[in-house]
Amino acid sequence: MVMRTHVGLMRGINVGGHNRLAMSDLREIVTGLGFSDVVTYIQSGNVVFSCIETDCTQLSTQLEQAITDRSSVRTGVVVLSRPQLRSVVADNPYPQETNPKCLHVVFHRDQISRATAETVTAAVQRARGKGSRDDATVIGSSLYLRTPDGLGRSVLAAELSRPPAATATEVVNTMRNWATVTRLMALLDD
Repeated sequence: MVMRTHVGLMRGINVGGHNRLAMSDLREIVTGLGFSDVVTYIQSGNVVFSCIETDCTQLSTQLEQAITDRSSVRTGVVVLSRPQLRSVVADNPYPQETNPKCLHVVFHRDQISRATAETVTAAVQRARGKGSRDDATVIGSSLYLRTPDGLGRSVLAAELSRPPAATATEVVNTMRNWATVTRLMALLDD
């Protein structure tokens, strides 16, 4: 039984015909870094792997650079260890949501700041003022987004997609639905 150690989540891979990266190429890139037990999941840039490195920020930077060096794709990468992803699953504030396509997690490379959390709270209030049933909760470096009427019709998702005020540093994040989150957890434990 393989116990993979990390998951890498690429932002904006193979979306709308942009940032095209074959998963076979991604596996080759990750294997080329010396990582083992490499498996990709669906075409949106999810890879699980084993390595001895424990610094997820360093792994994120290493993967970003390797992808840029070996392809024409520039992408942000968020890497989580198996315990970190297990915590994301365990901390789900919306266990009553039974449709995994109505629950999403926005994974941030860094801890979500208090100012960003306050922005999320304000967006939830604006969306509810427009009659939305959507909700969002920040826990650590994850933003859980519940959209019971679907992500495509989500008033809150539209509110949250507004560009933030200019900041000194780029925020690296990427979103996955709950079905993908739980499948990636299963692949880590497979």
